[in-house]
Amino acid sequence: MVILVTGANGQLGQALQSISGTYLGIDFVFCPSSALDITSLEHCQLVFSTYRPSFCINAAAYTAVDKAESEPEKAHLINAVGAENLAKVCKENDTILIHISTDFIFDGTLNRPYLETDLPNPTGVYGLTKLQGEQAIQANWEKHYIIRTSWVYSQYGTNFLKTMLRLAAERDQLSVVSDQIGTPTNAIDLAEALIKIVDYYNAELVSASNYGIYNFSNEGYCSWYDFANEIFLQKAISIDLKPIPTLAYPTPAKRPAYSVLDKSKIKHTFNIAIKEWQTSLAECLNQL
Repeated sequence: MVILVTGANGQLGQALQSISGTYLGIDFVFCPSSALDITSLEHCQLVFSTYRPSFCINAAAYTAVDKAESEPEKAHLINAVGAENLAKVCKENDTILIHISTDFIFDGTLNRPYLETDLPNPTGVYGLTKLQGEQAIQANWEKHYIIRTSWVYSQYGTNFLKTMLRLAAERDQLSVVSDQIGTPTNAIDLAEALIKIVDYYNAELVSASNYGIYNFSNEGYCSWYDFANEIFLQKAISIDLKPIPTLAYPTPAKRPAYSVLDKSKIKHTFNIAIKEWQTSLAECLNQL
C-alpha cells in the first residue's frame, strides 16, 4: 500500500517521516513542494499516475497566519486551490484523501469545545482559505477525512515551542499572551492518529459513512502563557515570564480567543487514545 504525503518538509511531514519506519506494510512517498506542486492540477496528475497511492495525506499548507493578510492570493492558491486539485486527482485515482485543517476556521466565541458540526466563521485570510479548502474537498470527492487540529508544535521546523526556547536563551524576560485559549498538539501524535485512520480503514473497521470531518489535538487546554510557562518549567529554565492580553500584542491577523476542539468523534470512531498536552510536551522536549 502506498501513502503519498504532500508538504513533506513541514512539521507534520517530518513527523510522518520520523515514524514511517515503524509501519513496514506501508510504502510512503514523501513529496516536498519541489516534488509535488499542489497548485498545479497537471503536476498532481503526473505524480499520482507515477505512484498510484491508496491514500494521500495533504500536509501541505500556507500557514503564515499574519503574512496571509498581505498575501491572500498565495494563501488561497495553496490552501484552497491546492486542496481542490488534490480532491480532483484523488477522485480520478480512487485515492482516499486525508486533509489537515485548522481551528482557525472558527471565530473563537464559543465557551465550550468546538464540535465538527459547529458553524465555521473564520476571522482572517488563513482561516478563510483553509475553510475554502475543506469546502472544495467536500464538493469534489466523497472519500475524504478532514482533520482539524490546533497549535501544532514539534522538534521540527519553526513553531511556538522552539521560538520560546530560542527567546529564553536570548532574554531575561518574556511577555506572552494569556487570553487566547486552545490546545497544543504534538505533530508526532497527530501523525500517529493519521496512520491509525489508515489502519482502521484497511482493516474494514470503518465504513463509507465514517468519511468526513474530525477534530484532533492533545487533551486539555491552556493559554499561550500557560504553554510557555510549562515549557520553561519542564526545561528548568529560569526566566521572568509575564502574562499580557491580546490587546497588548496586536497582530495583522485576529486569533480565536477560544479554540479548544472536542475530540470525542475521532476517539470513538478510530479508538484513538489521546495524551494530555503536558505529557506530550515532555516527550517532545526529550527528543530535542
